Amino acid sequence: MENRVIGRGIAILAAGMSIFHLYTGIFGSLEAFLQRSIHLTLALPLAFLLYPLRKGRQERTWLDYGLALLAFAPGIYIYLQQERLVTRWIFVDTVAAPDMIMGGLLIVLLLEAARRIIGLTMTVLCGVFLLYAYLGKYIPGKMGHSGYDPSRIVEYLYMTTDGIFGTPLGASATYVVLFVIFGAFLAASGSGAWFMNLAVMLAGRARGGPAKIGVISSALFGTISGAAVANVYSTGTFTIPLMKRIGYHPRFAAAVEAVASTGGQLMPPVMGSAAFIMADMLGVAYVDVMKAALIPAVLYFLAVYIIIDLEAVKRGLTGMQREEIPRRREVLGRSFLILPLLAILATMMMGFSASFSAMSGIGTAFVVSFLNKETRFGPRTLFHALVQGAKGSIMVAVATASAGIIIGVSTQTGIGFKFTSFVTGMSAGNIWLAAVLVMLACIILGMGLPTVAAFIMVAALTTPALIQMGIEPMQASMFVFYFCAISSITPPVALSAYAGASISGSDPFKTGFTALRLGLIAFIIPFMFLNNGELIMEGQAIAVILSFLTACIGTYALGCALQGWMITQCNWPVRILLFAAAIMTIHPHSVTDLVGILLLAGIYGVKRKHAMKSPGLQPGN
Repeated sequence: MENRVIGRGIAILAAGMSIFHLYTGIFGSLEAFLQRSIHLTLALPLAFLLYPLRKGRQERTWLDYGLALLAFAPGIYIYLQQERLVTRWIFVDTVAAPDMIMGGLLIVLLLEAARRIIGLTMTVLCGVFLLYAYLGKYIPGKMGHSGYDPSRIVEYLYMTTDGIFGTPLGASATYVVLFVIFGAFLAASGSGAWFMNLAVMLAGRARGGPAKIGVISSALFGTISGAAVANVYSTGTFTIPLMKRIGYHPRFAAAVEAVASTGGQLMPPVMGSAAFIMADMLGVAYVDVMKAALIPAVLYFLAVYIIIDLEAVKRGLTGMQREEIPRRREVLGRSFLILPLLAILATMMMGFSASFSAMSGIGTAFVVSFLNKETRFGPRTLFHALVQGAKGSIMVAVATASAGIIIGVSTQTGIGFKFTSFVTGMSAGNIWLAAVLVMLACIILGMGLPTVAAFIMVAALTTPALIQMGIEPMQASMFVFYFCAISSITPPVALSAYAGASISGSDPFKTGFTALRLGLIAFIIPFMFLNNGELIMEGQAIAVILSFLTACIGTYALGCALQGWMITQCNWPVRILLFAAAIMTIHPHSVTDLVGILLLAGIYGVKRKHAMKSPGLQPGN
């Protein structure tokens, strides 16, 4: 009885959090400091109540309840002291003892919440940065600084909008949370099942159908989850067993789902939370980020689709049985469930704010649910959607707030400028070497972290280095975003691949390397748009179209090279030629494009002629 009452209380708190954000979404956000503090004050207690002290332990302890109650204190203090905190002079006015206590308490609580939700990596990184801020005067050389006493560190992180309550948490508190709530409303309306049925209808009968279902459904499910691991569990529980059943190796099946699910947060219109924060950090509309991400996302999924198709050809795999495919009339009869996504897309293209677009999507999802009695929102469904929306936003709130510690210390100590100088010096002014260094930083620092946390942290340190070397801010930010996202399929800590392996029963480490091979195009795409702005829709329309078409040709050549198959088996010399053709068509120059296309056409012609002459060989594609 006691657990039931507590569970009901937690659900009411979560629903209240969603209602607060829906209210500010309709009537306008509060003053920035207050909006952000209320957002975190509602999310932090839920973090302690919903995420156990130790993994695998479900029951709550008195420590969890105590921490949840304490988590209200720093936010309530800010509310009571708001006028003084907003008007005070930083580093001039005295930091009072209550300020110090509440600020220190929030930092400690945030580190523990980050450990529970994100993992020990984030907590350790935040701790290292805090120590760096305090011990800077003892560090020799260029990395040293004058050092800050605890009161100044707490003041900057807790009492300004440059630390914990900075821009990333601001994005989370205003429109990211609304898109998470939108995802919950979309899921409650039955859109998740419809997305899966649509994917089965479109690709189920094709060769290697279940793998293609995984690619299509993951692209669609990205609009609901926005997180790679959640996407794997949402779609993989259906697609991975199907892939294994028709003949895909368990390791390959898990890797396909991991790579496709990772791409879900790269696919517009509703991308991962990091994309919204990127827009805020760049000071541009989210629709600009969405446009920039469209072509790279299409190339990403095209590459995965080509690879799994060639794998199906090599293994002679078929699709699903006709009776397993949902009826077209039933699927199309619920096509109204796509209207919420179209509402978001339309309002964004019309120039409305991200918050307005999210609210329009939520409203549309609620209204269209009444078009079918099975999808209709009743009081219980509505309450469930509100609760799930708040639960889904907890990780983003904690990640952005804890990343604010790193950003705040970076700004306070100037380590960001020092890192920029380090990258510039190590690369000797070479943009491509600098890009490789930034790529390594993204992958290493992003291992084991959600994309949003990795992006905020790494972007603060690395993006300025690329911009200083002449890269446009959008290209530099997208570059960092991509590598932070694909760190989840990069061994040794490939979270998405490990999630897929847990479903397929394959070896996690080997699955990670298979995912790395399947997702190799994701490591090339960022260098493509870094070198060619037309691939993120910067330039004339005809140039954008031509760049996209040649990149598609290069993507096909790369898929054939990786799989060692074009119509028939390819030996290593042919695979090397295919890889060369891919690189030439990907490189933005008319001469290299022409040479690459001619080389690919020549290989294709020779392979087809050989296949037609050789008895028993049937052209596979």
